[in-house]
Amino acid sequence: MADTDRESGPGERPCWLCARPLGRRIEWHHPVPKSRGGRETVPLHPICHRAIHANFTNAELTRKGEAVQMLREHAAIARFIAWVADKPPDFHARTAAKRR
Repeated sequence: MADTDRESGPGERPCWLCARPLGRRIEWHHPVPKSRGGRETVPLHPICHRAIHANFTNAELTRKGEAVQMLREHAAIARFIAWVADKPPDFHARTAAKRR
């Protein structure tokens, strides 16, 4: 779900995945997919949102649920977080899809 921040301005809340300050563009992610009964949403950078969906199926996200640390420990996500760590909040680049 793409949206502007509903509760606070840019930079006031960290990204749920990478923990960097959020920029102008914020997307809202269901840690447990909405199609699997998830209701909670968390704020993400668009690039972080795409990285999650490029590396995990809805079934995998359902099993991991809201355990963000499990996502961060996944090898591809850990590499992504290390790579994006020094980028500005509104940085965006193409996200390659995982080959399944």
